[in-house]
Amino acid sequence: MAIQKCPFLNLCGGCKYDFTDENYAENKLRELPNIDFSAPAIWGIAGSRRRADFAFVDGHFGFYKRASKDVVDINKCPNLCDEINDVLKYIAKLPWSGSGSVLITRCENGIDIAVNSTVPYFNAEFKNAVEKLPPQIIRFTWNDKIARKYAQPEIKFNDKIIPYPTNAFLQPTLETEQILRDLVVKYVGGAKRVADLFCGLGNFTFATNATGFDVVGNGVQRDLFKKPLTTKNLEQYDVVIMDPPRAGAEKQSKELSKSNIKRIVYVSCNPITFVRDKKILESGGYKMAVAIPVDQFVGSPHWEIFSVFDK
Repeated sequence: MAIQKCPFLNLCGGCKYDFTDENYAENKLRELPNIDFSAPAIWGIAGSRRRADFAFVDGHFGFYKRASKDVVDINKCPNLCDEINDVLKYIAKLPWSGSGSVLITRCENGIDIAVNSTVPYFNAEFKNAVEKLPPQIIRFTWNDKIARKYAQPEIKFNDKIIPYPTNAFLQPTLETEQILRDLVVKYVGGAKRVADLFCGLGNFTFATNATGFDVVGNGVQRDLFKKPLTTKNLEQYDVVIMDPPRAGAEKQSKELSKSNIKRIVYVSCNPITFVRDKKILESGGYKMAVAIPVDQFVGSPHWEIFSVFDK
């Protein structure tokens, strides 16, 4: 089915570029940093996003207007998957009060909705309305308090099924998640001693039989921003995978730069912090062998960068 041009373009703050425009690729490529990429960009698929952050303010539900705290009322988004759009009109009609954010995620077995608000708890009217939502919404939480739960939401990494915690991070589309996982597996290259840093729920961990580290998820519980793995900790590994949040991995990169790790596979969702961390790794003798831009956030100015550093 053809993707329609978004009626909210230049109004809501989600997309900067028209993903239906014939010049979309040319326009978005201008957002990339000036580094030597080793392969052409990998392009995402519009209309396939399985998660999105919405907002509600004073009874309005939708996305924030660009550079504003006002909300654009939205009950359908052409960049989202059909499963989310099918329920969005019902969610928009809930009796929203106060303000907050709403993370909507399509899981393997249904839709998960997580509200985060300064209002500590939902009222009886809101709970009654939530109970009338379509059954494909299998969990609805408000500040981690359950308003409705039909089943435990689950996600899948290849054949590995994982319970999905409320508000947990996922790659925005299944397609780009698989692309990144395949690239990681390819460049880990069958190494036996692998550390997966900022591992989240394990997108790369299980596929590479790695030891995962993160504040949440299925690995060792460790805040790598406050307590990065030291060069001594790193001695037991041959390859390190890093997929940090937008803040990057400055402290961890400084430790890695002093290590004898043979290969670092670095997946970044922020070109600015990536360039910073790249310089740190290179100061320790690493050379960037692979760099591939991935249009994971279709329509937005954001890029994912897959990279490999060797020593």
